[in-house]
Amino acid sequence: MSLNTILNIATSGMMAAQTGLRVTSDNVANINTPGYVRKTIAQSNLVSNGMGVGVNVDAIKRATDKFMAAASLNGASGAGKANAIATAMDNAQKLFGDPSAASNYFSTLDDVYTAFSAAVAEPSSTLLRSTATTQLDNFLSESKRITASLSGQITDTDNRLGADVDRVNDLLKQIDSLNVDITRAKMAGADGTGSENIQSGLIDELSTYMDVQVSDRANGGVIVRSAEGVSLADNGPATVTYNQSGPANGYLTVTTANSGGQTLPLYVANGEIQGLLELRNKELPNLSDQLGEFVSRAAEELNRASNASSSVPAPATMTGKNTGLDPATAFKNFTGKTTIAVTNAAGAIVQRVDVDFTAGTMTVNGAAGPAFTNANFTTQLNTALGGTATASFANGSLSLNTTLSTNGIAIADDATTPSTKAGKGFSQFFGLNDVVRNSGYSPYETGMVASDQSGFAPGQTITLRMTDTDGSRIRDVQVTIPTGTGTMQETIDALNSRNNGIGLYGAFALGAKGELSFTSNTASPVSLSVVEDTTQRGVSGPSLSQLFGVGLSERSTRGGLYKVDPAMKSDPSRLPFAKLNLTVAAGAPALAVGDGRGALALAKAGDSLASFAQAGDAAGSKKSVLTYAADFSGSIARKSAAAISRKEAAESVQTEVNAQRQSQEGVNLDEELVNLTTFQQAFNASARLIQATKDMYDVLVGIV
Repeated sequence: MSLNTILNIATSGMMAAQTGLRVTSDNVANINTPGYVRKTIAQSNLVSNGMGVGVNVDAIKRATDKFMAAASLNGASGAGKANAIATAMDNAQKLFGDPSAASNYFSTLDDVYTAFSAAVAEPSSTLLRSTATTQLDNFLSESKRITASLSGQITDTDNRLGADVDRVNDLLKQIDSLNVDITRAKMAGADGTGSENIQSGLIDELSTYMDVQVSDRANGGVIVRSAEGVSLADNGPATVTYNQSGPANGYLTVTTANSGGQTLPLYVANGEIQGLLELRNKELPNLSDQLGEFVSRAAEELNRASNASSSVPAPATMTGKNTGLDPATAFKNFTGKTTIAVTNAAGAIVQRVDVDFTAGTMTVNGAAGPAFTNANFTTQLNTALGGTATASFANGSLSLNTTLSTNGIAIADDATTPSTKAGKGFSQFFGLNDVVRNSGYSPYETGMVASDQSGFAPGQTITLRMTDTDGSRIRDVQVTIPTGTGTMQETIDALNSRNNGIGLYGAFALGAKGELSFTSNTASPVSLSVVEDTTQRGVSGPSLSQLFGVGLSERSTRGGLYKVDPAMKSDPSRLPFAKLNLTVAAGAPALAVGDGRGALALAKAGDSLASFAQAGDAAGSKKSVLTYAADFSGSIARKSAAAISRKEAAESVQTEVNAQRQSQEGVNLDEELVNLTTFQQAFNASARLIQATKDMYDVLVGIV
């Protein structure tokens, strides 16, 4: 072996040792740097003609553990999703208050029943009446506050989704641009671990927003894909978009770098973005929907009691709610009997009209009166009232007015065969004596049947969005009101069409009370939301989604639409604390000042069985309002506790996985000191070999 060869071997060894010392010193310097992955050097012996001629540093590598890195990314995604949901559900639960505290939201309804109960013994007490209206107003105001806060959380979630998607797009751009730097360094044989560490940190952050798959590129850098394999960063970054159109469910799409602008749906199973999508499209609207159902039924039972009662003296004017129906449809499908009485200042009946809806007849003061149909009901009722009062129907609302200001109107259903439509008596269906007023149409039980006229004009459209359980949009479907006889059945058939409707995913059906409900028919449940609704029932009437409560966005805001009847709130003497006595002798008072039977009925409204519809993730049931309140309160607390528990579990997994990853990829000071000593000794050995070679050169030169 020549001296030159020996010198080259020693030089290569010194250079390799020097590289090792530099790598080791860099590791030691970054021992406390977050996200830093320790570096190692890969060496190989140089061979020429089968003979070793030195050492070569092939590459400087990061000591990554692919399995632990993937586990860490999954842990971060799981924790991101769980944290987003837990935080929002905890905030939502706080809106209702501590279930165990006496001041929580549901206790305000207890206070309402307590106030009415206190007024039973002294129904004429102005103080007790005022207390009752105040407590009822507090309950409805709290309902409005919570509904508005939940709607605010949905809006905030939309904003966070937009911000998160913007950050994801920024991260994808940075990750993709670093691929270029890493590839250039690898091709030049340079140290690209600095860029790789930065890129790894960006991927770690990306994983908190969404679950990703990461693989190495052959020429350096990484390929980042979504959970279903869509390329997000490779030869150009993809662009993710959060699509949010009004009240409809939001969803994600992605445009890849080489797709030519083609947009694809983006499936995200984990991460903060998926957690926010679940909150936006499901959890928060479901909670608000259940709150709306609770308030609607509580108000319905109070109104059932108030419409079966009367104030003393009876009100001179009764104006009902907007049913959203035309007169012919509104008065159709009633059965049973009711009595409309006009009373004087002393409470005596001056005109009595007994209406038999089943027979289609009226009896006036005990004598046969006019017959009627649903089409001429108000006309015939005016005939029967004989000028003591008038009935009118406009804009979906029924009104009754006495012709003398000293007279009043009281309504009572027959005790044996009470009038009924959609589970409500005549007065309650029209809301003539409601103690709680509603500016919407909840609980969406119209009393319509399939053969009734829908009232929606042919050619009007409603656009429905079908969304998968993960929040991914399946498709948008525009349904057109068909041309035909105009029945509800034709409208339902159009909605359920497999070609132009939602028939591939589920079906709409009209219930026994005229409620329109959607049921998914797929193995994986499909959610339905309304993108746009241009339908209108009649002139200035409600849209199809408003009248029937189609879509969570419509149903989730109804809890804030209730208020105490303004007339009763300003004048508590108008509270219906008495009941009309139809058995008294002619000329005797049918309404008594000390009668507290109406107040008692209001006090017991929380104990009467109510038919709760399916709302949110709560199944339909028949139970008392107070029982439903207890169940609802418990479910909110359980959901919040479960979300926090999942968050803690996910964070524990993330912490454990990160600790194991750090033990594999992090810097160990003892190990680095050993490496430092090893490379230093190797450097010294190579230096001594160079010195020995120099000495041999000197001897040879001296001999020559």
